[in-house]
Amino acid sequence: MTEEYQIRVLPQVGYDEENIKSYLAQEKGLDLRTVKQVRVLKRSIDARHRDIYVNLKVRAYINEFPQDEAFAKTDYNDVADRPAVIVVGEGPGGLFASLKLIELGFRPIVLERGKDVRERKKDMALIKKTQAVDPESNYCFGEGGAGAYSDGKLYTRSKKRGPVDKILNVFCQHGASTSILADAHPHIGTDKLPRVIENMRNTILQCGGEVHFQTKMTSFLLEGDKVVGVEATDSRPPVPVTVVFHGPVILATGHSARDVYRYLADTQVEMEPKGIAVGVRLEHPAQLIDQIQYHNKSGKGKYLPTAEYSFVTQVEGRGVYSFCMCPGGFVIPSATGPEQTVTNGMSPANRGTQWSNSGMVVQLNPEDVEGDDLLRVMHYQEQLERDTWQQGNRKQTAPAQRMADFVNSRLSYDLPKSSYAPGLISSPLHFWMPSFIVKRLQEGFRIFGKQAHGFLTNEAVMIASETRTSSPVRILRDRERLMHVRLQGLFPCGEGAGYAGGIVSAGIDGERCAEMVAAYLQQL
Repeated sequence: MTEEYQIRVLPQVGYDEENIKSYLAQEKGLDLRTVKQVRVLKRSIDARHRDIYVNLKVRAYINEFPQDEAFAKTDYNDVADRPAVIVVGEGPGGLFASLKLIELGFRPIVLERGKDVRERKKDMALIKKTQAVDPESNYCFGEGGAGAYSDGKLYTRSKKRGPVDKILNVFCQHGASTSILADAHPHIGTDKLPRVIENMRNTILQCGGEVHFQTKMTSFLLEGDKVVGVEATDSRPPVPVTVVFHGPVILATGHSARDVYRYLADTQVEMEPKGIAVGVRLEHPAQLIDQIQYHNKSGKGKYLPTAEYSFVTQVEGRGVYSFCMCPGGFVIPSATGPEQTVTNGMSPANRGTQWSNSGMVVQLNPEDVEGDDLLRVMHYQEQLERDTWQQGNRKQTAPAQRMADFVNSRLSYDLPKSSYAPGLISSPLHFWMPSFIVKRLQEGFRIFGKQAHGFLTNEAVMIASETRTSSPVRILRDRERLMHVRLQGLFPCGEGAGYAGGIVSAGIDGERCAEMVAAYLQQL
């Protein structure tokens, strides 16, 4: 027999299975000896008041053990002899599109410009040692996309729980902890996610699909207004070669594939500029954030997770907000080419470092950038990244400033210890960053400091610049069929196409694109 309960408990109960059993026995009148197992179905923290509680939905197994998996399993069958679909990019959009194609009986051929998830880790390690960025293998390019080594957060504001649950269950099927099914803000962790991604790739291969690394799409194959495949460059040794792949195309290249945007603009593929957000990566001591969020000088204590935060306000008609908050994490260098300095954040599964960081960004709309160039928002990104690189002594060393000094337009004569591995250099961000950003961040920080006492502090450091929050363009597609508005057989997908904003939403969009490709092929 099973029973489900909604309970509100202290942290020492909410994060310990045996304590949950004891609580149920005492509060619900159960015989502890008969409660064989409990499964947490939903878990969230209520930290609005001084006393912290954990809200749980639990299933108790009375005189029996679970007979089913803790997650819903998807069947993937052999598709080796089925029609091919080209998937450009192996980030979350491309991965979930590929798995959905297999589920629907089609063969994905995945083209990934970067290396596999383990090999790209070596190139990322070289950034600290050499201050040089491999333009094809870095924190943004390679198997798993930008999310693979930038935290693996699975939180989304999507209200369509069905598709969200499907994405989370597929992750669990490929090795992620089932805790992501329960937690309000699920998170796999940068140290755990690569193995999950490898398992997803292995499913694609075992089912007859293909995955081609270091293979970059260079152009579409066109028959009139119909995309029938792609031409690509295979850059693996000994020499680069041109290769051709035939089939409809799911274009899931991620938000940093600027060469793709330039190609689309040059060939007059319909798209439009899209708003982004730009600013800095803000890093606090993790214990300070714990103290603020949990209203306790001792911080999170033994049972609570490292604290998160979320801030948002309006300043002079534009949003100012926290983005991609990484408790107990690192600030990382996320440039994808020369003469760029770009920051991002990530956290290991245990969120156990001494720092917590988030992007602190200002909304930037296309009308905020002069001109009528389709790529003007992208050019704005590039210029800010180039300016940041120059201020950082033309290395991956990042210009930085203490938070309170920035708000008061003062130079920071020294900087706190930071997780940013290539190193920081003190710089007057308030002086050289665009005033559009500076004025709004300064006022936003004053507001956030009033909302959370202690948040506005010189113990925190601002690290420039955070620019890759989303795609600077939207590739136009039909709302119903998800196909490009003119080019038949082309399905712009995920964050890079301007239709998603994180791992889960990109995964959902990937699945939807796969469904539309299947419908398209069935009509031919």
